[in-house]
Amino acid sequence: MDKSERIVDFKLDEATVVRRSPEVEHERKIAVFDLLEENSFSPVGDFTGPYHLRLSIVEGRLAFDIRDGSDEPVKSVILALSPFRRIVNEYFEICDSYFTAIKASTPSQIEAIDMGRRGLHNDGSDLLRERLAEKIELDHPTARRLFTLICVLHIRG
Repeated sequence: MDKSERIVDFKLDEATVVRRSPEVEHERKIAVFDLLEENSFSPVGDFTGPYHLRLSIVEGRLAFDIRDGSDEPVKSVILALSPFRRIVNEYFEICDSYFTAIKASTPSQIEAIDMGRRGLHNDGSDLLRERLAEKIELDHPTARRLFTLICVLHIRG
């Protein structure tokens, strides 16, 4: 992996979020930590990283504000949120089931729900890579972490 083609700083727009459950906050922290530890991220064009990324929702759209190592703007990518709504809602539902199951279900029931949760997470990650095609190149693990953070942005307290 080219060390320059990666995210070295990440910020999630916190202005739209009132509060999060402890489980969601835990998932956010893990996603950010894992993203910064290992990622492959390259905006299409004549740009050189490493990059700072700001992820937010602006006027109902998903905004990727990409900056260079000096925090100067490099590129902005805006995506419609509508293609993500169904999968994000389904992901929230299965996460709720998973967190409930952890407290009262058998290991096999928890495992079955977790398999469904991981499958939806992969679907969301694939959709993100598809929507970013020809704008930003990223690998599957990076897309998974970013999808988690997109879900966090959808939470409204």
